[in-house]
Amino acid sequence: MDEQIIPYELPEQDNHSFFFIDQRIEPHIEARLHQHDAWELYYVVQGEGRRTAGDTVQPFAAGDVALIPPLMHHRWEYAPASAGDDGRIEYLMAAFSHRFVERCITTFPELRHGLAAADFPANALKFGHISAGTIRKSLKQMADGSELERLCLMLRLLPFIFTSQDSTFAGAPLSIERNVRRLQQVSTYVMAHYMHHIALDDIAAEVGMNRSSFCIWFKRQKGITFTQFLIQYRLNTAATLLRDSHRQVSEICYTVGFNDLPHFVRVFTKAYGASPTMYRRQGQQPRKE
Repeated sequence: MDEQIIPYELPEQDNHSFFFIDQRIEPHIEARLHQHDAWELYYVVQGEGRRTAGDTVQPFAAGDVALIPPLMHHRWEYAPASAGDDGRIEYLMAAFSHRFVERCITTFPELRHGLAAADFPANALKFGHISAGTIRKSLKQMADGSELERLCLMLRLLPFIFTSQDSTFAGAPLSIERNVRRLQQVSTYVMAHYMHHIALDDIAAEVGMNRSSFCIWFKRQKGITFTQFLIQYRLNTAATLLRDSHRQVSEICYTVGFNDLPHFVRVFTKAYGASPTMYRRQGQQPRKE
């Protein structure tokens, strides 16, 4: 795809848990191909056109409800002729971070139970007629409700949208090659700088992302956080030095990027089932989780 993908920052939500908008605009004003760090729940009230989500382009029409995952590039391209009598299209959108979902699960046991069987999709989804009807009703109530009412409605919607089986595929993340290239960049950067402090902002900039986007992307790609990945790399390097060199444990600790010896010993012992000294003596391998 040749069109440039625009990193889009949603408005600051310091005093809100999530972003909600009832938007009525002329079709040409709607955002071009973009991506952001939030789940996007989108209901087309007025208008029709083509929706781009990841690697897929599909038609959409009034009444459609779709869910776009964080960091997936997307665009709602409205046909000018589909605007209302006032020349405008309309949609309702709720955008919320995955951190918001995690906080809700941690805070509210009832919501945790409701999301126990949740499958957070990597693909974009278009909801079927029945589910779309339920979501449309809630979003319309949000448009007419107070901020507190919107929050209550969102808490009711979360388990519904993530456990509904009434949906179809609407797009997959684009460019596996790009992800592979970025992961190679991350590995190369870590190999060159693991002995020093690596700030999240620095590693994110290395692959052309902001900090928040990088954290979500890396966790999705590797299944662990970047910090966990970095610690694993440092521990693996320390184990190699313990096996293949005669350096003192304290020297190895600082060589691989740890700045506190007792902390290094604790982390290493937990990962390998033996202290650095015992590991060197026994030639132990990492224990299986």
